[in-house]
Amino acid sequence: MLVTRPQPGAARTARRLAELGHRPVELPLTKTVALPVDETSLGPAADAVAVTSANALRHAPASLLARLADRPCFAVGERTAAEARERGFRKVTAAAGDAASLAGLIEERVRSGATVAYLTGKVRLGDFEVRAVDAGMNFVVAETYDTQDIDYPPQRLAEIFGAEPIDAVLLYSANAAGCFSRLRRPEGFEDLMARAAYLCMSSRVADRLAKQTKARILVAPEPSEAALLGLLEHVAGRP
Repeated sequence: MLVTRPQPGAARTARRLAELGHRPVELPLTKTVALPVDETSLGPAADAVAVTSANALRHAPASLLARLADRPCFAVGERTAAEARERGFRKVTAAAGDAASLAGLIEERVRSGATVAYLTGKVRLGDFEVRAVDAGMNFVVAETYDTQDIDYPPQRLAEIFGAEPIDAVLLYSANAAGCFSRLRRPEGFEDLMARAAYLCMSSRVADRLAKQTKARILVAPEPSEAALLGLLEHVAGRP
């Protein structure tokens, strides 16, 4: 099982796959790096906090998190909510795992016209912001991290892959899917990948794969790791 998500998530997923009896191969295709944050841009106060990624919390300055810790914090899903609690937020509510449910939760719980501090990455989709603004929220965006591609030389890829065929590739983001399609492939790569299924977190991720892989794509029914790993039952014993 080829795990392509950034660290530390790749190691966590690899441990989970090993517990399930699979042989994981870690190949992070992107990495996250902290960005400088102008805390004064958030103004004197925010009524609530929105977070669409645990990485936004991991890379945020401690002083910023301390300043916002007593505000209601709305996280996109349970894992991000757990990270928020670990970082000191005292009133955390988790949405159902996607931008639409997060925007709906904030619309339901926060008064129209309130100021929401949005901790996020530089590379992101605009769906959440568009819906939240349409609901009358005033957003102040704090980009705490950037996502960068990791370029592997063919020789290093050959070392990581080894000689065993890959049965499944786990793809968590559109960025990772694009990176995978652009890999500088070592000799023998096509043989190793000949039977691989591509397990995608969403249809948006699947759309970024090269066209020749379309027949072997499986899309998780919801954007969660549990749903993604649930697709493994369709991979075991494939002819």
